[in-house]
Formats: sequence, C-alpha cells, structure tokens
Amino acid sequence: MALQIGDTAPDFEAETTEGTIRFHEWIGDSWAVLFSHPRDFTPVCTTELGYLANNKAEFDRRDVKLIGLSVDPLDNHEKWAADIAETQGTAPNYPLIGDSEFVVSKLYGMLPAEVSGDPTQRTPAQNATVRNVFVVGPDKKVKLVLVYPMTTGRNFDEVLRVIDSLQLTANHRVATPANWKQGEDVIIAGSVSDDEAKTIWPDGWESPRPYIRIVPQPS
Repeated sequence: MALQIGDTAPDFEAETTEGTIRFHEWIGDSWAVLFSHPRDFTPVCTTELGYLANNKAEFDRRDVKLIGLSVDPLDNHEKWAADIAETQGTAPNYPLIGDSEFVVSKLYGMLPAEVSGDPTQRTPAQNATVRNVFVVGPDKKVKLVLVYPMTTGRNFDEVLRVIDSLQLTANHRVATPANWKQGEDVIIAGSVSDDEAKTIWPDGWESPRPYIRIVPQPS
C-alpha cells in the first residue's frame, strides 16, 4: 500500500555505504530525504546523485539528511560512486542503501510484495516504480511524496523549496502560495480566525477575498 502524507515513515535496518543504520535513529531530530533508484549505473540517476553531492551543503544548512537507495548490492554502489565522481564532479557524500533483497522498496510501496530473486538480473525497467522522493520530518511523519518517471530527472531545487515551506509552516501558522520562494509573502492559515489573526498580525493583512489573507513571511 502506498505511503500517504501524514503516515509514519516505516522504520527499517539497512546496510549502506556508510555502515548499518536504523532509519528512525539515523534521522534523529533532523529532517530527511530518502530518494530511490531502480538500478545502479543508470544515466539519469547518475546525474541526480551527482547533483545532490554537489549541493549537499544546501540540505545541511536546513538540517536535512540525505539518504539514497538503489536495488543493487553495496559493491555495485562503490563502483557506481567512482563513475559519479568522474562524470559529475563529486562522489555521493551521503549514505546509499543497498536494497538487494527489496526490503525497503517493498516496505515503502515501491515494489510489489512478490518481487524476489537476484536484483542484478532485473532490468531498470522492471524497477521503474523505484523512483521516489520521500521527505520525512523530525516526528518521523511523511511530509512529501514525489514519484518520477525514469526518463525525467528529479528537480531537487523544488525539493528544497518544499522543505523551506514545510519548515516555515511547521513553526508559523501560515501557508505558502503557488511557486512561493523563501522571503516572499505568505498566506494566513485557514485554521486561524480573523480575531486570532489580529493578535498575531496587528498591522493587518492584504485580503483580496475574505479567505485569502496575505502577510509578509515571518522571520
């Protein structure tokens, strides 16, 4: 069954390129992005892993941990990392799960329960549904789920934008409008009454309709 926003992210123990982890323990009090790949040595995924390695500082700045997953054994991950370093400029500087027994892929609803056998005998197309991004909060709840086709590289700048919104709205009673970026105006959450809003925003707000109340982004 597919994971939904608000579900508790399933916990698991897995072997990674940085050792054995227990997922919830590894997250700790941080945020996390778990992103999956159908096989190693796939061209689009190679560019994605390199992009994240080159831009890891942006996630670190937001207290977000990165962890990848591919349906391959760990020794393949090590060989792939060398290719990524050579072609993309930086090797992965975050852990990659070796999901060679499909445990995490099944747990997160990316592969059906009946999948089994040697992962190296499966084609990337057979694992085409293992192209997800899960953003998990410090409360271990799923905050965002994205699923991409194999032929379209993931937009991790959009993932950062969403994380900015998630972190802002977790701490302030606001929502972010379409295409919002850090520093732009926000909308007072619908759960806040006008009377309550007056105490939070005593200078008032712009209101093109009674249900749209626009204020500057809280600091």
